[in-house]
Amino acid sequence: MHYELYIDVFFLINFMMDYMILTITGKILRRSVSHARLCTGALLGAFLTCVVLIMPIPYGFIKLVLFYGCVGVLMLKTGLDIPWSRMFIRAYALLYVSSFLLGGVFTFFQQYLRYGSLFFAFAIVSYYLVLGIWNLISYLARQNQYHCEVILRNGENMQKVKALIDTGNSLRDPLTGEPVSILSKETAKKLYGGDGETIFRFIPYHSIGKSQGVLPLVKLDRLEILKKDKQVIEHPYVAVSEDELSKDDYEMILNPDIL
Repeated sequence: MHYELYIDVFFLINFMMDYMILTITGKILRRSVSHARLCTGALLGAFLTCVVLIMPIPYGFIKLVLFYGCVGVLMLKTGLDIPWSRMFIRAYALLYVSSFLLGGVFTFFQQYLRYGSLFFAFAIVSYYLVLGIWNLISYLARQNQYHCEVILRNGENMQKVKALIDTGNSLRDPLTGEPVSILSKETAKKLYGGDGETIFRFIPYHSIGKSQGVLPLVKLDRLEILKKDKQVIEHPYVAVSEDELSKDDYEMILNPDIL
């Protein structure tokens, strides 16, 4: 069987795909690089791919090593300036996972491709779909990372509740400067039994929809965060919320500064 390969078209297609893959990988890794650098990396990748393809190498295995080894490494170093570290291993994996996803999405659209002029339009659609897939994966990973279970202890009373680690919570005790987490009123009643003598004082706060207000401040004996690496915080400050914290069933908002 005889095939004709137009090297200029092959180069252009590889350049475009390499640019998209580098851009996706850079966005995931939050690498701040210029478009010129991305173009340089994509041009180098496309050029080397063409060179390896036309080289008279009798063994296909050697070409695979050159394709997935040398070409990918040089693309990452040139296009994203990835340092030789654990990040490079992650970037290398992301490069080819992104390539696999982009190729799969584009192959799906290819069955509807009737005109050559639509090639680039479908390629761009595939790019945004893959980027959306990565963003969804990243969002789900963050959701899992910021949700946890905690054990609250006050004397002999103990409560196990769901908590949210909220990076937007910067509440602090104005007298001590200690970070303050927020606890639901119902959970506080179970821990303290509605004893008003446990309240240290009231602290000011402000939030969206409420310019200012005050919250009762209490002190727990102990707080245990049940994540992969269990963390124990002794005598943390907690403000008791009068309002419902969320509709997502969590009963505490952790201040990330206590971690």
